[in-house]
Amino acid sequence: MLLQNGIPTTEDLETRIPPKERLAKGPVVMIECFQEIPCNPCNTACKQGAIQEFKDINDKPEIDYDNCTGCGLCVSKCPGLAIFIIDETYSDKEATVSLPYEFLPLPKEGQEVDLLDRGGNKVSQGKVVKIRNGKYEDRTPVITVAVPKELSMVVRNIRVGGDGK
Repeated sequence: MLLQNGIPTTEDLETRIPPKERLAKGPVVMIECFQEIPCNPCNTACKQGAIQEFKDINDKPEIDYDNCTGCGLCVSKCPGLAIFIIDETYSDKEATVSLPYEFLPLPKEGQEVDLLDRGGNKVSQGKVVKIRNGKYEDRTPVITVAVPKELSMVVRNIRVGGDGK
């Protein structure tokens, strides 16, 4: 399905989801990069050494989850918009998903937004808890949204001005 519609299958995702033990420790990176292409900005952006150095520029990113702090410096650097920070420890009922967002208008902190899956379908509503849009992000803001915990591996975009207004 990935090559036909751009949406990864469950099997594709299983190879990229951080281990449950690591998800339970706090924010962590999830890189949904499935093809071998010449790209490595995620590695050069990672100051913690969590995104391993590539043996070949075409390699898919490999993560050392013990080194990942969930800082999110890699999110805005991915030209494929394929990097997310998942924090399943945010609260008892909610997780946060930090995602790259290249649309206007930008939401505001505290704003309700539609939560979208990988296919662009609305799956719920959530609240924007943080926006990073500084010089480092270089015109790719990073939006952090609170999502129902069971949707932390589903939500991959937002819509401003939908039902959430």
